Amino acid sequence: MTGRHLLLGSILLLGGAGALWASAPRPAPEAAPPVPQRIVSMNLCVDQLLIALADRGQIAGLTRNAADPGMSAAADAARGLPLLVHSAEQILVTDPDLIVGMPATGNAALAALPGQDYRLLDLGLANSLGEIHASIRQTAAAVGHPGRGEALIAGMERELAGLPRPGRGRVAAYYQRRGYMTGTGTLVDDLMTRLGLVNLAGKLGKPVLSQLSLEEMVAAEPDFLIVEHGTDIIDDQGSEMLHHPALRDISRIGIAQAWTVCGGPAYTSAARSIAAQIRRHDAGERP
Repeated sequence: MTGRHLLLGSILLLGGAGALWASAPRPAPEAAPPVPQRIVSMNLCVDQLLIALADRGQIAGLTRNAADPGMSAAADAARGLPLLVHSAEQILVTDPDLIVGMPATGNAALAALPGQDYRLLDLGLANSLGEIHASIRQTAAAVGHPGRGEALIAGMERELAGLPRPGRGRVAAYYQRRGYMTGTGTLVDDLMTRLGLVNLAGKLGKPVLSQLSLEEMVAAEPDFLIVEHGTDIIDDQGSEMLHHPALRDISRIGIAQAWTVCGGPAYTSAARSIAAQIRRHDAGERP
């Protein structure tokens, strides 16, 4: 066989292989999981995301704190929805087709049901606006309403658009019961930065959560104390210290704990409220 015949044979073989490859069926894309109809939340922060993004008929169970206005920014909307204690027995009875937690994996009630295989969605803690947006998108996709997630994010962005930075580099401390102070890398710290405030905890090199005595707080001379509305009433020693006369000359900003305990849609309410209170302070108005 001549070289010309060998070359022609090779071309024919390659062409045949190409034809076989071209005619082979492409693998079918993986089918999207069915839209869940019995969703159970294992976390207070998840409660609020589900209320905002899922149909009410899809929600088979929220946590007991979902309807507590002191803890949940969506307490009013949670009324009428089933609240669970998340025992293994309740999960069996509910028979959820999606369980969402922070995380859901490793939950004690689920661990007690080794023979059950539930679809799980693990969300990370959201300590910044970007992380809140990520949680919203994950949840919206999982419950079958991605468009609602994008609409919620767009609405939050509209609320924050043009929000001033009235802090102007002044120092604030998020001061809680028993002298606990919130540090950097937290949702509260993200809010402070957005509004032009400097977190006292970061300035002092404190960790995410630390205790600062009254004497230390007075010596640090912050411009603002950010406190929870729940501590306006003295009901124990923990809240009493926040009303000590030594702190009287430090300007206060009050916010609802439910706005900051979770990274969620209430972020915008907290940001707007803090900004408005700083503006009123600068205008000489009384709280």
